[in-house]
Amino acid sequence: MKKVCFAASSGGHMEELSCLKSLVSKDDFVLTEKSDYTTVDWCKNVYYSRKINRKEWLFIPKLIALIFFSLIVFIKERPKVIISTGALVTIPICFWGKLFRSKVIYIESFARVNKGSLTGKVMYKIADLFIVQWKEVLKVFPKATYVGGLF
Repeated sequence: MKKVCFAASSGGHMEELSCLKSLVSKDDFVLTEKSDYTTVDWCKNVYYSRKINRKEWLFIPKLIALIFFSLIVFIKERPKVIISTGALVTIPICFWGKLFRSKVIYIESFARVNKGSLTGKVMYKIADLFIVQWKEVLKVFPKATYVGGLF
């Protein structure tokens, strides 16, 4: 069985990702950010990073810390597949995955009906499988796979 990393930021992204909990096996793990809104009771192995916001003045040092934290988690766990629903906290582990030949699957948020997210625009370039849930979003990501609503 291939080890899977399920990665999402807190809130709605994690809520969407938790809909995939039936796919989780005992060796899989979750990477998310620590917040008052994040409770991951559907996976035994969870890594929490600091919350990060690209608009805060400490963004650069927090991003650097997140990049190293993600590398440590990646080296420790060695996932073969990374499934992400976004947002920013998930980008570094997906880059590490791509660098070390893991399969990266990105699912654009159900909330993105007409336009892509900033994370989606980054992940579109590196994901092995890029999934959208609305046909309209194919105008932004024409090589994406449309599957309809997953969540």
